[in-house]
Amino acid sequence: MESFSAIMAEALGLILSGDPDVIEIIVLSLRVTLSAVAVACLIGFPLGATVGAFRFPLRAGVIVVMNTMMGLPPVVVGLLVYLMLSAAGPLGVLGLLYSPTAMVIAQTILVTPIVAALSRQVIEDLYNEYSEQFTSLGVGPLDRVLALLWDARYSLLTVALAGFGRAVAEVGAVIIVGGNINHVTRVMTTTIALETSKGNLQLALALGMILLTIAVIVNGLLMAIRGTAARAAYV
Repeated sequence: MESFSAIMAEALGLILSGDPDVIEIIVLSLRVTLSAVAVACLIGFPLGATVGAFRFPLRAGVIVVMNTMMGLPPVVVGLLVYLMLSAAGPLGVLGLLYSPTAMVIAQTILVTPIVAALSRQVIEDLYNEYSEQFTSLGVGPLDRVLALLWDARYSLLTVALAGFGRAVAEVGAVIIVGGNINHVTRVMTTTIALETSKGNLQLALALGMILLTIAVIVNGLLMAIRGTAARAAYV
């Protein structure tokens, strides 16, 4: 077996040389993850804002469900999506199983509760601050939600980035519904798992280093956005 330094050197070589297979895997990973996060935000932001800004019967139960779904087991989500998209499932006619679209669906189901629950807390805290002003000005329900979403835009960006961080590291659900097919549905996390089991540690390490770099970039963006939000609030 090669030494760690040799494996590390080969992994760096794969990254610096712009290996086509590595680039293909990275591009597919980002395309699937960004698509899932975008859909999750389109669903989760309005849902979280509605629950955070309004009081209605069974609201406490809705919040409990939202918070509980943040911890959905990825393999269970993958299994359910697989059953829905399989030939015997209700959506089997669409032929989406073992495709990037199936992976987007699975990641969206995992990320949406996170986006909804975190945005609900952000919007609720903001609503408690502005509720009296809204009432005195006679602001309607839709205008309240839109105003709160706009005012919380920096915090919601951090929520979206948190969802991205969760999605890009996902392996359980996407390997079930995607099948980890080479040049079709093979993303960074599933490739790392496969190549490690095969003993191809150079490629696995190269992708692991790229995944860690993405995590550092996301955390850097989170800190930058929080700093911008703090300065905006101060002004």
